[in-house]
Amino acid sequence: MSFDKFMQKTYIFTSLPDKPMSIRVVRKKRIMNRRFIVLKTLIVKKLGLLLLGGLLMLAASGMDSVATAAGDGQPFHFGFKKSRNGELPSIAEEGFMDKLQEQGAVFLGDTSHKELYLTFDNGYENGYTGKVLDILKQHKVPAAFFVTGHFVRDQPELLRRMADEGHIIGNHSWSHPDMTTLSAEQIRTELDKVRETAGKITGQSKMKYVRPPRGIFSGKVLKVCQEAGYTNVFWSAAYKDWDVQRQMGSNHAFRQVVSQFHPGAVLLLHSVSKDNMEALPSIIQAAKQQGYTFKSLDELQHKTYR
Repeated sequence: MSFDKFMQKTYIFTSLPDKPMSIRVVRKKRIMNRRFIVLKTLIVKKLGLLLLGGLLMLAASGMDSVATAAGDGQPFHFGFKKSRNGELPSIAEEGFMDKLQEQGAVFLGDTSHKELYLTFDNGYENGYTGKVLDILKQHKVPAAFFVTGHFVRDQPELLRRMADEGHIIGNHSWSHPDMTTLSAEQIRTELDKVRETAGKITGQSKMKYVRPPRGIFSGKVLKVCQEAGYTNVFWSAAYKDWDVQRQMGSNHAFRQVVSQFHPGAVLLLHSVSKDNMEALPSIIQAAKQQGYTFKSLDELQHKTYR
């Protein structure tokens, strides 16, 4: 029975003229008590529903935040199918390109122009970086060298030479960790130590580019690096050249690199590789013969996400 009908029925009952006054007074008090109980129940139910709704909204908001945080922290490994015959590699199909685009990361330049961006990772020195610098100077090719704390501490002269000869020095972290396992503060510390220590050697107080170690990253890692003033730089052409125990000759290195040429390519080579050093002159010559121009990352005006 609804509250209105209940009140209407009790009002008719208490208005009957043939009942004694005392009975009507008692029944009226009982009815007033019932009115109070009904109103109290309705109010409690209403407040309960409001409270429950608020809690559900808070819970949903919290779940959204957790889901967002979890998505930002999901690790990715920058792997893809290699370019062949000038076609683009499969980076757009690997499930992480949206993360790269959100934070303005680089892995391709302008694919409408035959431009190449040569980059090296320098985790430690294996005796070849000086010769690589000689070759670049001879052929007037700019490059970017992503250095770790170990390289900065161990090779100040090479680091100074990179800067003096106009090459970019990028940040490859202090200790080469999986940065997806670090807090934001720890990531910033890794980057700051490289920048500050390298700056004392080269006189360059700023670093503009970073390459996450091992190619492992997350939305969080990219965002922390970007907020620290860096552009995250990946690549669109590479091969397994870092294993110094499995060097397979300069011809192998030449074929691996040249076969992946494509417009706008960011090339990744490791300076610890003897094969790379020996093949580098031929790689540069082949690129130029095919109509490619080597450019600095500072000249990369158009980022491609495809």
